[in-house]
Amino acid sequence: MTPNIQSKLPNVGITIFTEMSQLAAKENAVNLSQGFPDFPIDAKLTQFLEEGSAMGLNQYLPMPGYIRLREAILKKMYDSHKATYDIESEITITAGATQAIFTAIASIVKPGDEVIIIEPAYDCYEPTIQLFGGVTKHLILHKPDYAINWEDFKNLISNKTKLIIFNNPGNPSTRILKESDIEQLIKIVKDTDIFLLSDEVYENITFDNQEHLSFARYSELKERSFIVASFGKLLHITGWKLGYILAPKEMMSEYRKVHQYNVFCVNSPSQYAIAKYMDEVLDYHEIAKMYQAKRDYFRNALAGTDFKLLNCEATYFQAVDYSAVSELGDKDFCKHLTQVYKVAAIPFSAFYHNFMDEKIIRFCFAKKQETLDQAIENLVKLKI
Repeated sequence: MTPNIQSKLPNVGITIFTEMSQLAAKENAVNLSQGFPDFPIDAKLTQFLEEGSAMGLNQYLPMPGYIRLREAILKKMYDSHKATYDIESEITITAGATQAIFTAIASIVKPGDEVIIIEPAYDCYEPTIQLFGGVTKHLILHKPDYAINWEDFKNLISNKTKLIIFNNPGNPSTRILKESDIEQLIKIVKDTDIFLLSDEVYENITFDNQEHLSFARYSELKERSFIVASFGKLLHITGWKLGYILAPKEMMSEYRKVHQYNVFCVNSPSQYAIAKYMDEVLDYHEIAKMYQAKRDYFRNALAGTDFKLLNCEATYFQAVDYSAVSELGDKDFCKHLTQVYKVAAIPFSAFYHNFMDEKIIRFCFAKKQETLDQAIENLVKLKI
């Protein structure tokens, strides 16, 4: 007889990304729902991966990660933000950004601690908070610009606030925090014991010469922040599941206490490959230029439809308002779009704890030209 299981996450099922990708496959639809590229990675990365394995990097690396990769990250953070970290005690290579986020929350959130998240929010934050007994408080942002109301934000803070999670640039909102936002945040957390978790996985995919303002730039934020990044997003290698986390020594010490018991260390030859690629090949500006060209192409094509395009400041997602097209709820509309027009998207309501529906959906344009062209051909047929 199977023991009775009392779920720790009773309200969690499969993610909306899995659900829509499965529906896209069933309907033979173009999948612009899940956020992964469908074009080849740079052949140099494949070459370096094979090289790393051939030279014998097939066993455990030290828990913090491959030293050359940590050196490359250190250089990147200084060149981009004039931020410095101790290479031994403040940088850890992770099995992707989601593992980094999970472990950071696990390392500091205790039962009853309050954690503020900003919605629309990526879906991994709240379940992790719940697993460790935290209490989530939500700041709800609205279309069309998803700007933070800082008075509402301050009203969420209490003497139980342990952690605030930011996603900058934001998925799905695509919004980038501005200097005025940073100034407000610095004032709010000053003289508190509040930690920050800054999910910065789309840091190098920003458009129209807008700058990503990492929390690492600001001493008042850096001293209390876990900063998370993703090589999967940076180098179009989501299946490699490799990222990193930065934090002050005392915070990283607690982080590694958890990290050593859930992954300890991560894939060795891929760490070698990325380190060598960062040293010899990588041009961060070219990444943004490539994605901006895809964004502009996709936006120009949709401009002739009845969709209302929201601003796209960063990431590789385009949000659209379909309220002029259909009265269906956003999830039902995404299913209709997939089944009838053969293009899969993600409903914004999936990014809100209360499934708030403002008739906004998200397309991923990190696709090869043929994929985008097929999606566009199908979408332009959609009329009021």
